[in-house]
Amino acid sequence: MPTLSKFFKNISVIIVTGGSSGIGYSIIKAIYKLDTSATLCNISRTQPDDFFDKRNYIHLATDLSDPDELRKSVERLKVILSEAVPGKVLLFNNSGFGDYGSQQTLDRSKQLNMIDLNVRAVVDLTTCLLPDLLERGGCIINIASTAAFQPTPFFATYGATKAFVLNWTLALNEDLRGTKVRTLVVCPGPTRTNFFKAAGFAEPPMNQGANRLLDMSSEEVADRTLKALANKKSLLITGWKNKLIVLLGSKLPIVLVTRIGGALLRKMRLEVHKKS
Repeated sequence: MPTLSKFFKNISVIIVTGGSSGIGYSIIKAIYKLDTSATLCNISRTQPDDFFDKRNYIHLATDLSDPDELRKSVERLKVILSEAVPGKVLLFNNSGFGDYGSQQTLDRSKQLNMIDLNVRAVVDLTTCLLPDLLERGGCIINIASTAAFQPTPFFATYGATKAFVLNWTLALNEDLRGTKVRTLVVCPGPTRTNFFKAAGFAEPPMNQGANRLLDMSSEEVADRTLKALANKKSLLITGWKNKLIVLLGSKLPIVLVTRIGGALLRKMRLEVHKKS
């Protein structure tokens, strides 16, 4: 991948949140395949064992939904950035989770924790590190979802947090126009990660009906993300089928889109329950 390798030669520090599993983990693995000399910081609660021996790898054990823990990690990152060799900085805001069910049945504290992690932590971490990025140059990559493009019944809070990430990232890109920093927002469809387990599914619904046509592996999402980054894209919707669904949804009345989405998401859960 000569284009990617050339792009990453100019990168000095790479920061990934939630790099211990799922898409974040696959992003780190994909970056290491490029043999970059950049310092790579994984900000997550746990650390994957197979990154221990990697050159220039730093793990910052952090609960990003806790403002105090996040601020302590920012202080560490500031030191790392001050000691790093000249070069650009990449910030991947990847951490997040969802919760499935009718809003009236879901745990209130878990919903608020989701907002803290999916929204507040993204804004807080980005804002704290933005002065360093503006000085060095680089890119802010935020992982949203195709759920960001329409209301998502049974994933109401999750979809709303990802809509925030989508719109905030695109707006931030315009705010930063003329500087040395840009943004990329990535909107994957269903992805084979631990997301559905964390959202309350006993079994991932990826193999149910139409979902089999839409899902991707986390490795595929990571590879497409890095290519979009190198090609200076500001928005990535992974896969032409997901792009088509987003396009069709944008042409219909939003109330109708919500009703259709609710019917599909309700059926998805019922099918999984029947199988289990």
